[in-house]
Amino acid sequence: MKSGCVSQELKKQGPIPRRASAGVNAPGYSRAGIRKSKTGRWRAAVLILLNLFMIAHIIQWRVVGRTVSPIEPSETMYTLQKGFINAGFIFFSLAILATLIFGRYICGWGCHILALQDFCGWLLKKMGLHPKPFRSRLLVYVPIIGALYMFVWPVVYRMFSEPHEPLIPKFTNHLVTTNFWQTFPSVAVAIPFLFVCGFMTVYFLGQKGFCTYACPYGGFFGLADKLSPGKIRVTPDCNQCGHCTATCTSNVQVHAEVKQYGMVVDPGCMKCMDCVSVCPNDALYFGFGKPSILVPKSDAVKRNYSLTWPEEIVGALVFFGSFLAVRAVYALVPFLMALGCATVTTFLTLKMWRLFRAKELSFYRFNLKSAGKIRKTGWAFAAFACVWIGLNIHSGWVRYHEVLGNRAFQKVHLPDELALAQINPARWLNPVDRDNIVEAAAYQKAEGKALSLYYRGAILNRLGRYDQAQASLSQALAERDDLILARQEKGESLWQLGRRDEAISMWTDAVQRNPRLTLVNNELAGAKQSLGQVEEANSHERQADQFTPNDPLFHWMIGRRLQDLGMTELAEKHFQRASQLDSTLTR
Repeated sequence: MKSGCVSQELKKQGPIPRRASAGVNAPGYSRAGIRKSKTGRWRAAVLILLNLFMIAHIIQWRVVGRTVSPIEPSETMYTLQKGFINAGFIFFSLAILATLIFGRYICGWGCHILALQDFCGWLLKKMGLHPKPFRSRLLVYVPIIGALYMFVWPVVYRMFSEPHEPLIPKFTNHLVTTNFWQTFPSVAVAIPFLFVCGFMTVYFLGQKGFCTYACPYGGFFGLADKLSPGKIRVTPDCNQCGHCTATCTSNVQVHAEVKQYGMVVDPGCMKCMDCVSVCPNDALYFGFGKPSILVPKSDAVKRNYSLTWPEEIVGALVFFGSFLAVRAVYALVPFLMALGCATVTTFLTLKMWRLFRAKELSFYRFNLKSAGKIRKTGWAFAAFACVWIGLNIHSGWVRYHEVLGNRAFQKVHLPDELALAQINPARWLNPVDRDNIVEAAAYQKAEGKALSLYYRGAILNRLGRYDQAQASLSQALAERDDLILARQEKGESLWQLGRRDEAISMWTDAVQRNPRLTLVNNELAGAKQSLGQVEEANSHERQADQFTPNDPLFHWMIGRRLQDLGMTELAEKHFQRASQLDSTLTR
C-alpha cells in the first residue's frame, strides 16, 4: 500500500500487509484497506425513506380518493404544454435551482431510480460481481437530447404549428388530483420499467448506467452542475492514493480531477460524499468557489473509453434504432423505459460484435472467449443477447406497421363531432359495436378507460338517456380531467336535463381550456341567447365563426347538434350555410 495512504485508525490496528491479496481485516474497512463510507449509510437511509414516502403517497390517494399531484419531473411537460401548475413542476424547478447552488445533490440523495441502481450494485457486490463502468463518447449526450425532446421540443413545435396560440399557455392550478396514476404507465409496465432502468442498466453499463446514458432529467442537472459553485474540493493533504476514485459509484476520476483542477469538475458527480468519507487524510471536502465552467480544461486528465470510434458510431445508430423500435410499441413502453432498453441493446450488440471478432473476451469474472474459442458462458451470453436483440427487431417491425396504420387512419378519420351528430347511432354504429363500447370501460385503465367512458356517454346522449350519459361522462373526466370533448358532451346532458346553469359552466370551462372549440362556442352562444344575454351570445358566436372550417359537413354537424338542444335559430344558420356549400345536404 502506498505510503501515506493509510488512515490513523488503520495504523492503530497494527502492521499493514504488503501483499494486496492478503487483504485487511479491520472494522470499518474493506479488504483493500479503504475506509467504508459513513455517508453511504445515511444516503441509503434517505433513499429508503424516500421510497416509503412514495408508497405512502399512493396509499393515501387510494384511501382518500384525492391527493397532491405526482412529485415527478416528467409532470413538467404538462405545465409547458397545457399550463398545468402541478407538484412535479414545482419540485423540478426547485431541484434545478438547488443544483445551480449546491451541485447535483438531488440525483444522489433524492431519486428513486438511483436507489434501485444502488440496490442492484449492492446485490451484485454481495455476489462478488463489481459493476464495471461502460464509457462512451457519444452516448453521454443522450440525456441532454432526451431533456430537450421532453421539455423544449413541445414548446418549439407549438410555436410553429400553432402560431396563433400564446407561447406561454394560461396557467391553471393542478396541485391536487383525483387520478394520481393518470400520467403513469400501468403496473404491468411499471415493473419491467423499474427492472430495466434500475437493474439491467447497472449490470451491463455500470453502477450509474441509467443516469449516465438515459436519464433526461440528468441532462438538465448536469448543465446546472457546471454553473454551480458547490463542488467537492481538496486540501494540500491529498497524496493521490486513489481511494476516492475507487469508491466513487458515479465513475468520476476524483483523484485525477482534484489534482488537476483542485476540485471535481465532472458533471456526473452526484455529491454522494463517499469520496469525502473514505479519504484517509480527510483531504476532500464540499465547499464553494469558482464553478467548473470557468475552470480551463486540460488534457492531463485522460479518459479511457470502452469503444473505438467506429464502435461509437455503430453504437449510436443501434441506440437510435432500438429507441425508435421500442418507444410506445403496442402503446405501452414509456419514453424513459425505451431509453433504458436502447442502452442495454447497444451494449449487447457491441459485446456480441467483439465476441465473434476478438480472441479474448470476458464479462465480470466470466470468461466468454479464450484463445479464439467461445466458452459455454460465451454461448449463454450470445443466446441472451440474440433473444434481447430479436425482441427489439420484432418491436421495430410492429412499430413500423403501427405507424403505417396510424397514417392510413388519419386519412379516413372523421371527426367525432360529425359521427356523433346522428341522433340515431344505428346509422353509424351496429348494436354489437355499441355494446362493446359500453362494456369496454370496465376492462380498461387510464386513457383507454376515459375514452371508452366518453364514447359511452356520447352514445347515451344520442339515445336520450341523459342521466346515464352524464354519469358516464363524469367518470371519464375523473379518469382524464383534460378530456375536453367529454366536458362538451356532459354540458349537453346537463342542458337536456334542465340543469342549464351547470351546462353553461361546463361549456365555459371547456372554452377556457381551448378557445378554438367551434361547437362549444356555438352551444354557449345558443345558451346565452335563450337567457337574453345578447352581447355574450354574439361574442361566442363570433369566436365560433372565427374557427369554423368552410366545410358543408361541418356546418351540417353543428346544425344537427344545436337543433337537438333546441337552439333552432342558431341551428338554422348553419343548415343554410351547409346548403349553400353543398345543395345535396338535407336536415
